[in-house]
Amino acid sequence: MAEVISLMDIDEDDKQKDSKSQKLNMGKSVLTATGTKATPWVEKYRPQSLADVAAHRDIVDTIDRLTSENRLPHLLLYGPPGTGKTSTILAVARKLYGAQYHNMILELNASDDRGIDVVRQQIQDFASTQSFSFGAKSSVKLILLDEADAMTKDAQFALRRVIEKYTKNTRFALICNHVNKIIPALQSRCTRFRFAPLDPIHVTERLKHVIEAEGLDVTDSGLAALVRLSNGDMRKALNILQSTHMASQKITEEAVYLCTGNPLPKDIEQISFWLLNESFAESFTRVSKMKSRKGLALIDIVREVTMFVFKIKMPSDVRVQLINDLADIEYRLSFGCNDKLQLGSLIATFTQARTALVAAATK
Repeated sequence: MAEVISLMDIDEDDKQKDSKSQKLNMGKSVLTATGTKATPWVEKYRPQSLADVAAHRDIVDTIDRLTSENRLPHLLLYGPPGTGKTSTILAVARKLYGAQYHNMILELNASDDRGIDVVRQQIQDFASTQSFSFGAKSSVKLILLDEADAMTKDAQFALRRVIEKYTKNTRFALICNHVNKIIPALQSRCTRFRFAPLDPIHVTERLKHVIEAEGLDVTDSGLAALVRLSNGDMRKALNILQSTHMASQKITEEAVYLCTGNPLPKDIEQISFWLLNESFAESFTRVSKMKSRKGLALIDIVREVTMFVFKIKMPSDVRVQLINDLADIEYRLSFGCNDKLQLGSLIATFTQARTALVAAATK
């Protein structure tokens, strides 16, 4: 009888285990399916090899040749965000070490603590240990310091000696936005490459590749708006594309501008017309109403109107004074000054410009 009870207990235990395992496995396939969809396109379409990098072919080809010939120096890559600096270095790491590249690189970002203690301990420990070659190319290790311009001066001075000491088996790659924040001693130890903002042609080509891969419905004006708002920043272009796709099925120029909160070109033309033709009180009322109705920020209006001023035909001295006054308004807005007062200042600036234009015409 005891045997029967024990067998029943075993059966019940097995059933309980099966039910528990089913509960644990429930939803796993759903998570993986949604996980691929939820991946940001910035990471999903990050270049995996040097050949995939969208622009800067001269820089990429030089680094590719140095990597192939096993003559990679210490690198300092600088330039605006979203121009392919980190992607280039990670592509170099994949080429050098293959799939096991994570074991051969130490990556430190601005979010990590990178004071003098990290340089003396973590970086020095990684650089001093013997490396194993996972690829056929090289056995040197790679230390990637992203946003190196955020490092303290003491840490940079300490890093100077570490770079010299461990050059035999370690290469350093420094990435920053502002090269003037890197001490000259570090700059002289690295080969410098400047990554300029991407050309609109390269941004358009890359966006077309993503649009085709994702099967999106994008109009020509929508694509032009994406390129215009990105300002040569590929990361920004992809983020705007993804967020606009989530907001509307068809990606048009208006959808892109509404998603980002930027004023539409036709709205800027309308505001500029009011500023140049209407009275002070009328301009103030109309611009205020459009601002509140469409949720526009005054600083965005000022920046876009400034670019519109360059397209208007006017005497050079009037244009210089107008641009100078607009720059002062933008500066005050960046410090959080009152929007209504600065809107009044904007209209007053254009009123003065109109007076100067009339005076120039009557001469």
